[in-house]
Amino acid sequence: MRLGGRLAAAIEVLEDMERRHRPAADALKDWGLSHRFAGAGDRAAIGNIVYDALRRRRSAGWLLCADTPRTVAFGGMILGSGRQAQEINAALEGDRFAPEPLSVDELSAIAARDLADAPEAIRADVPDWCVPMLEQAFGGDWVEEAKGLAARPPLDLRANTLLASRDKVIGELPGASATDIAPHGIRIPPIEGDGRHPNVQVEPAFQKGWFEIQDEGSQIAAELTGAAPGMQVLDLCAGAGGKTLSLSAAMENKGQIFAHDSEKARLAPIFDRLKRAECRNVQVIANPVGLAELEGRMDLVLIDAPCTGSGTWRRRPDAKWRLTERQLDVRTGEQRSILDNAARYVKPGGTIAYVTCSVFPRENQDQVAAFLERHSDFSTVDHTALWTGMFPAHADKARTGTHGIVLTPLRSGTDGFFFASMRRTG
Repeated sequence: MRLGGRLAAAIEVLEDMERRHRPAADALKDWGLSHRFAGAGDRAAIGNIVYDALRRRRSAGWLLCADTPRTVAFGGMILGSGRQAQEINAALEGDRFAPEPLSVDELSAIAARDLADAPEAIRADVPDWCVPMLEQAFGGDWVEEAKGLAARPPLDLRANTLLASRDKVIGELPGASATDIAPHGIRIPPIEGDGRHPNVQVEPAFQKGWFEIQDEGSQIAAELTGAAPGMQVLDLCAGAGGKTLSLSAAMENKGQIFAHDSEKARLAPIFDRLKRAECRNVQVIANPVGLAELEGRMDLVLIDAPCTGSGTWRRRPDAKWRLTERQLDVRTGEQRSILDNAARYVKPGGTIAYVTCSVFPRENQDQVAAFLERHSDFSTVDHTALWTGMFPAHADKARTGTHGIVLTPLRSGTDGFFFASMRRTG
């Protein structure tokens, strides 16, 4: 397919999303099923146009003075891929599958507008209602931090040190290199132009369990828990097991990890992943009744809490526009309940590690402060000392404070993550 056909397809997908209020991944999958003639390269290029448009929806619409699937597709292509408006129009000439080219009025609007002059929420590419929370989180840097969440992401992997070293895995993956902060992380850079990330799950090294797909921020959060051989650990919101596997490797298959999730279906992938990675110190507990005997016994309880996912907007940009204040209220209620439940499993001297992939203080620092008010037998660790002690060469790459540590694409080059550690003193 030529550029015109790909652009027309992307507009069709964006229209489907708008009409049916559905996630981008579902709309792209359905488009691919109904257009089987499109090759993998075409589908990847169409996906890039769609995701660039969603990442930069407000600025793309502002550039063309309208927020429609067509304008954000064109605008997202200009902002995301760096193509010039006239260059795009030239590429559409003679392509019978192409959408209508940019009109004279649209070209004039693009030429007359400088994104630097746009309102802050436009430049940040965020919904207006999220602005106060981002200002609270990042102060005067909030626009630049939000722009970091609107960029194309890299593909991050974690070497499974139970089976292979990072250097060994890198040697198997062309274009891969070591991550900047996480000690076992591997990075494949963000895609450029119409390209796509390699399907690393077909690699023999993946099949042999040498690595897992995991954002560097998630790897760092697992490192910060301090999980060590011989510990008794409860992963209370284990889901598909990404952090469970990280902890198992850090513990060198010694001690015990109990993996649980309140939604049994989310645990389904964990069994194959544990087998492939040869994690032998993990016991999956699907029934909450089985948790009773763990009360007061855990050295570490990890809460990878359900959250809004605002820290993952560069990977799931459609979620940014579907998120509502009501959904935020639901998530904060769930987080409060999970934190209170987790306290019962921690032994004196043990810790709760609270993690979200959100950058909103209501889900992060505010939750930790409220938990400490409800549970006087817990106190926070020194998060600045924890960060600088573990990553001394990267002291400036995280925001640290009394109630936690914040990672972002702008500062740490990771997804947005929050980490807090609370020790039981009584």
